[in-house]
Amino acid sequence: MEAQPYPQLIVRPARDYLATLPPVELPGSAAMPAYSLAQAYRVCRDITRHHSKSFFLATRLLPRAKRMAMEALYAFCRTSDDLVDIHPDPANALARWIAWQQQSAPPADQPVLIAWADSVTRYRLPPTLVDELLAGIAMDLTTQRYESFAELWVYCYRVASVVGLLSMRIIGSAPGAEAYAIRLGVALQLTNILRDIGEDARRGRIYLPLEDLRRFALSQAEVLAGVRDHRFRALMRFEIARAEALYRASWPGIALLHRDGQLAVAAAALLYRGILRKIIANDYNVWTRRAHLSTAEKLAMLPSIIRRVYRLRRGDVRLDDIA
Repeated sequence: MEAQPYPQLIVRPARDYLATLPPVELPGSAAMPAYSLAQAYRVCRDITRHHSKSFFLATRLLPRAKRMAMEALYAFCRTSDDLVDIHPDPANALARWIAWQQQSAPPADQPVLIAWADSVTRYRLPPTLVDELLAGIAMDLTTQRYESFAELWVYCYRVASVVGLLSMRIIGSAPGAEAYAIRLGVALQLTNILRDIGEDARRGRIYLPLEDLRRFALSQAEVLAGVRDHRFRALMRFEIARAEALYRASWPGIALLHRDGQLAVAAAALLYRGILRKIIANDYNVWTRRAHLSTAEKLAMLPSIIRRVYRLRRGDVRLDDIA
């Protein structure tokens, strides 16, 4: 694993997680409806538009070929994640999906895998990174608690930072960009975790490090029950500050990306960062109010994001708060 900031932590290899999935027998392909490559990419675009309006908006700022590959990456991640979160037999569903993904040619009735395979080949995406991503998704099958932020970092690296490392290879980057991409991935995933505390609690999951719960005298049972008192608000302020620090630390890396991808990545980062402000505005109610930015709010932020990118290109790496 790259840029693991906790050398004392023993990290289980990605291949070990994938090896625990059940064996599968893949069906034949006789009567399957076939998707053309163009149709497959359109399906990925539709998945991106439906599930992540912020990411969809950000990818509009990319050249067409890179935009299509980024939509394929998002659709691959989203479909993989949904197999674990909502499929009635998640282990077997994920195992089958991974087996299909590892075939030399994807099944003709799997448009996401058709587009993904094309993007992997076109941009020479490393199989080791894909394995790390899938291992992170597989961790949700067996891990519902993280004792420390060091342990959570590994999960965030796999399910989010690896997406950044794959994105870099699609967009193009200068040497030194990887460490920034890893920090940005952890910031994005931590934002996701904070937004979805209530939803995850209803599934019996707590992603917040247990050491942090103890720091603010909160029990697991209280988090699962939706307690929102001064202790919980203090915990949320602590985690938001941690995420903010990671956004700031990752910001200079935007300048190391290919010029035609800088604005898209900056927009994706800052639009998602805006969720933190919404959580605060909602008084940390992550149980009954889902923090999100409206389309109008996102569009209103774009001029500010463009100015920030121009300043960054001139060497101003400061990342001030967005009003």
